[in-house]
Amino acid sequence: MAVRVQTGDFDVSAELARLRAGHRDTGAVVAFVGTVRELSGCGGVSALELEYYPGMTEAALQDIAAEAGQRWSLIDVAIVHRVGLLGASEQIVLAAVAARHRGDAFAACEFVMDILKTRAPFWKKETTPGGMRWVDARASDDAAAARWALQ
Repeated sequence: MAVRVQTGDFDVSAELARLRAGHRDTGAVVAFVGTVRELSGCGGVSALELEYYPGMTEAALQDIAAEAGQRWSLIDVAIVHRVGLLGASEQIVLAAVAARHRGDAFAACEFVMDILKTRAPFWKKETTPGGMRWVDARASDDAAAARWALQ
């Protein structure tokens, strides 16, 4: 499992190559890349600033990746999350899963993102024409995470 929190951008192709390296039994790789939306509920977004709790955030991401590995038959998991000031359309997060079969890879990748949104300690502040504002937790993220408790 590879988990990183960083300010710099990431290369999706390089990350997926690392995920697959040495695993000739990989039959599926599923990846999700989250980006900064230019529009949000309060209008145009010119920037998004992400803050985190060093040490605690990485531990939470490790726990999420490990839980995915316990729920599905996985070969590897990678999570890369950026922090700092990001502009519209920039990459924020990569969640990638390698497995022997696509069903496990798809489910585990979706799980990682759903749980990350509610358990990993990140704080987001948007810059809009009306000023800066902290982004509140969304009920839809809680609902997405809650469905995994049933499985």
